Amino acid sequence: MSPSLKRMAQRPFDRERRPVNEMYAMSHKILIVDDDPHIRQVLAFALGKAGMQTAEASDGEGALDAIAAQRPDLVVLDINMPRMSGLDVCRRLRASDDLPILFLSSRDDEIDRVLGLELGGDDYVVKPFSPREVVARVSAILKRGGRALEEAGALRPVAHGRLRLDPQSWEAAWDGAAIPLTVTEFQLLLLLASLPSKVFSRDAIIDRLHGPGFAITDRTIDSHIRNLRQKFAAVGGSDLIETRAGVGYRIGPCQGGPA
Repeated sequence: MSPSLKRMAQRPFDRERRPVNEMYAMSHKILIVDDDPHIRQVLAFALGKAGMQTAEASDGEGALDAIAAQRPDLVVLDINMPRMSGLDVCRRLRASDDLPILFLSSRDDEIDRVLGLELGGDDYVVKPFSPREVVARVSAILKRGGRALEEAGALRPVAHGRLRLDPQSWEAAWDGAAIPLTVTEFQLLLLLASLPSKVFSRDAIIDRLHGPGFAITDRTIDSHIRNLRQKFAAVGGSDLIETRAGVGYRIGPCQGGPA
């Protein structure tokens, strides 16, 4: 085991500071996909200590088989694997599935990380990572919205122009046509549509979705916004989201006009 992985495995996991409670976590199964067995072992240990169930796959083909057979709630997916990369797995999944994906990536593959988000990944963690950070990010994705969205009335259906969002069923529609969104895309769009007059900075979006101090880059938010625009533009929703230069984003009129 490499020195960095030994440090990851030996780092104490503080039970009192778990990001999820045990009863909530036990209902979720996490599929860990990495060709390095030591990384799978570290992650299985950390997620298990947080009360989550885990399954493992060592390559992309095994990941697709495990997803079909076991239907996990989230996939922790390494980008760089032989034969079928994590990006290829994501492409296959996003053709018909909105299963949440947390990418694992190396420090020197920023292009792949950005591409992973553009393909529909929900977030990423850079190796070498803290097991607690992985658990926190998995928890943030699984919780599917937080207190801020509830305060905005986001538990009720939201209608804005031709856009319809139902947070009870996690369904998005444009003119009655269903639009498949990832968990993070849905959360982000629901936040904007729930407060249509407000312009959100990237930092404000991160704070609302994940909590203050959660480490996500501006590029991550931009990638999710780009994905949303592309999906809705394909059905005539080019005015879905407006950019306010130097400030941030807000929901557009959603009437089907130009951006």
